[in-house]
Amino acid sequence: MNITKENIDELNSVITVSIEKNDYEENAEKVLRDYRKKVNLDGFRAGKVPMGMVRKMYGKSVLVEEINKLISEALSGFISENQLNVLGEPLPNKDQKPVDFDHQSDFEFKFDVGIAPDFEIKLTKRDKIPFYQIQIEDKMIDNYVENYTKRFGKVETTDKIEENSLVKGSVQQIDKEGNIVKNGLSHDDVMFSMERLQQVKIKKAFTNKKIGDTVDFDVKKAFENDTEIAAFLKLKKEEVAEINPNFRFTVNEMSNYIDAEINQELFDKVFGEGKIKSVEEFRNAIKDDIAKTLVRESEFKFFLDAKEKLVNKTNLELPEEFLKRWLSSTKEGSELTEEKMKDEFPLFLEDLKWQLIKSKVITENELNVTEEEVLSLSKEVALQQFAQYGLSNVPDEQLEGYAREMLKKDDDRKRLYEKKLEDKVVEYIKENVKVDEKEISSEEFSKLFSAK
Repeated sequence: MNITKENIDELNSVITVSIEKNDYEENAEKVLRDYRKKVNLDGFRAGKVPMGMVRKMYGKSVLVEEINKLISEALSGFISENQLNVLGEPLPNKDQKPVDFDHQSDFEFKFDVGIAPDFEIKLTKRDKIPFYQIQIEDKMIDNYVENYTKRFGKVETTDKIEENSLVKGSVQQIDKEGNIVKNGLSHDDVMFSMERLQQVKIKKAFTNKKIGDTVDFDVKKAFENDTEIAAFLKLKKEEVAEINPNFRFTVNEMSNYIDAEINQELFDKVFGEGKIKSVEEFRNAIKDDIAKTLVRESEFKFFLDAKEKLVNKTNLELPEEFLKRWLSSTKEGSELTEEKMKDEFPLFLEDLKWQLIKSKVITENELNVTEEEVLSLSKEVALQQFAQYGLSNVPDEQLEGYAREMLKKDDDRKRLYEKKLEDKVVEYIKENVKVDEKEISSEEFSKLFSAK
């Protein structure tokens, strides 16, 4: 077997794999002998089918399989031994001559390969990247306080229906004269929120009603759409169009959701018992939490700007035509329309350039991630997940247990490892450029993303 490489240009090469009969003959014969032992054919005992018949039945498929194995091993070994930094996977050359497995004994296969460019990363303090420090405004703290009072509020029954009440009761279908429809639609346990009633007149009819009171109303005028009506009357959505919409509602129960008071009980629920003693401390603790969230947002924006800076600065050239062919050959790429490919290919190129830059930074600076660092990041992620459910006071033992369980999942471990490694690349960039700190409002910061 002979393997050669022809450089078309700096980014494209053709690898030729030449295979002779003696490269595959022995293995192919061994496979056929194994087939002979197992094949069942009428008129012959097991293992006694003539080899000629076995070769006729399976020879071509075995030949193709053995040659494909040789090609795969040859390409992989050649790329590794010659330290070729290939992009994607080798593709059959567009000028590959047809192969006749029935009559040929020697074969030649040509493969196109895309080569990653050689480049240097030169960063100096003249390279400036902004780092946005987002101002913490009182309205942010107010929003957090309001969210906590709602999250830890409670439902209380009332003696009359109010503007935001949840109302439970029974309904009976009525005719235009207000008479109960015989065998009409009725339910003893329905409910709705006053906030969902659309028509002001109907909302006023329910307001201040008490247990036992009744209200006649048109459900199609009361609720916004057929989905809500179906849920209220316990019907299928498609059944709503055919019903008589007039009903009598009898009030059985009403309740209101009451926001929690801003007191010691709320402080303890949010941050743990006894940790916060006053409204001022409560707001300061919330401010600290906001600051941590905003730092993550600032770091993410810095990452995007650093990525854009290095991609533009290195200005890498890639074998675009080869990459389009390769991307189209993948399962994901084959499902893309021509228009979609046109839209997404530039994004693919930008991401590939960043991957090459990132890999070079990691290799040249011998960056690595320890088990302790992955566990620490896993705990951070776990804490953020708990915080989404209002649990900001999670014991360390429980947090670490949750983090370790997360790391038992291969996909999660890989994702966290790669995130930590990328964080180290960003830290390297920070240390080698001028970080231009800028104070900015949250509104202005949001506009930075919408401007892209």
